[in-house]
Amino acid sequence: MNINLIYITAGNKAEARTLGRELVESKLAACVNIIDNMNSMYVWQGEIQDDKEVVLIAKTTEAKVPELLEKVKALHSYDCPCILSIPVSGGNKEFMDWIANEVK
Repeated sequence: MNINLIYITAGNKAEARTLGRELVESKLAACVNIIDNMNSMYVWQGEIQDDKEVVLIAKTTEAKVPELLEKVKALHSYDCPCILSIPVSGGNKEFMDWIANEVK
């Protein structure tokens, strides 16, 4: 069983909560952490942006990543949302087993 953390940014907490709830309810993620009030600096369409964003960290299995990615893209307000899959190389086996059982 391979566990992945999915790092996602959203424009506000309401959108982050909507995305997180949808991922958990649809069994694409066992858990979603929401971290509010992050500052992001990046270049978009040739202009430097300095925005407040919200981070979501979804815990899922590698097998669910493609479906999770498509779900987030379909629901997200951004034209090009940040969705990054980060493989987990180790951790609490019982917690990782719980993740796998929740997204079956």
